[in-house]
Amino acid sequence: MLVLPFLKGMGLGASLIIAIGSQNAFVLSSALRRQHAMTVAWLCICIDAVLIVSGVFGLGALIRQAPVLLDVATWGGALFLLVYGALAFHRAWRPEGLNAGKIKTLSLKGAILTTAALSLLNPHVYLDTVVLLGSIGGQLPGEQPLWFALGACVASLLWFLTLVLGGRLLAPWFQSAASWQKLDVLVGVTMWIIAAMLIKNGLS
Repeated sequence: MLVLPFLKGMGLGASLIIAIGSQNAFVLSSALRRQHAMTVAWLCICIDAVLIVSGVFGLGALIRQAPVLLDVATWGGALFLLVYGALAFHRAWRPEGLNAGKIKTLSLKGAILTTAALSLLNPHVYLDTVVLLGSIGGQLPGEQPLWFALGACVASLLWFLTLVLGGRLLAPWFQSAASWQKLDVLVGVTMWIIAAMLIKNGLS
């Protein structure tokens, strides 16, 4: 069923996107101050989509043609997810609230440049989208990679639009350390479950 790879891509994409960090803080701050928030959100969404699709259909195709790369991607992806999950649990152990007020108001040009920098100058963005999502989605058969990539893109779309459209309502919630703690626990559990699935596939 094509629904399953879509949900898998959406779930993994959401787990990677929903984490406290500079990009989310900037998007939320833009929404709170009504400073080019929709432009900022759509730029984040478009960057994610390009990286996700290129990873799934570029790196994924290369991996399928090289069994060694498939093994590297499987075990490397599992290791990365285990470490990423552990970091999420570590953040949950010592939670911090989101202080979006630290980010200064910028012009439209400044907002675009800042968004691009936060999105493209972060090595984790490439690990998350091109390497991790690309290696996992690229291993799927038939039309499933397309639906996996679509699911991950939808997760990005929903998350950033939620930050913008619900920014004022969500701000008090995100400033609560306990709320981020719950999110980080969810992210950690999701990461470790998918890592276990990769390990199982690698051993079988």
